Amino acid sequence: MRKLWIAGCLGMAVLLGSANAWAQNWTEIKWQTLVPKGWDPTKEFKGFDLSKLQDSDPQADAMLKKMREVWDAAPTNDSLQGQKVRISGFAIPLERKGEKVKEFLMVPYFGACIHTPPPPANQIIHAKAPRYLDGVKMMLPLWVYGTLQIQRSNTDWGVSGYSLVVDKVEAY
Repeated sequence: MRKLWIAGCLGMAVLLGSANAWAQNWTEIKWQTLVPKGWDPTKEFKGFDLSKLQDSDPQADAMLKKMREVWDAAPTNDSLQGQKVRISGFAIPLERKGEKVKEFLMVPYFGACIHTPPPPANQIIHAKAPRYLDGVKMMLPLWVYGTLQIQRSNTDWGVSGYSLVVDKVEAY
């Protein structure tokens, strides 16, 4: 049986019997799992031809504002409340201490939130670790393990519909 040392967020090392032992405690989810079945982020914009608008058009500004309102209020998948999950995505550090990070956003694709508009709230996870972590850098792909909560928060990078109490992060 292989042994694997995994450094947890509390700075303690946990000796596991196999590489799969850690992952067995967390359900791997995909980003589409965070979106409730039937939610259509484009529903309110059907039939509107965006290609006819110029960037300086007041209608374009109004559409962007409306899209932001719809996406910021995006519904969450309530069945995930309190679930121990692991998800892969890209990090956007929020709270730093030197090179270490305690809070960060997880997003589904490279460039999300650092380019506008940010994704819908149900595609942004506000991850919070009990201690500062090494290895969480801007747009670095990661696996994040932790307990998912339905909790909306507004950050400088976008509105998140979920929070995650981080147990572990590892390179993707």
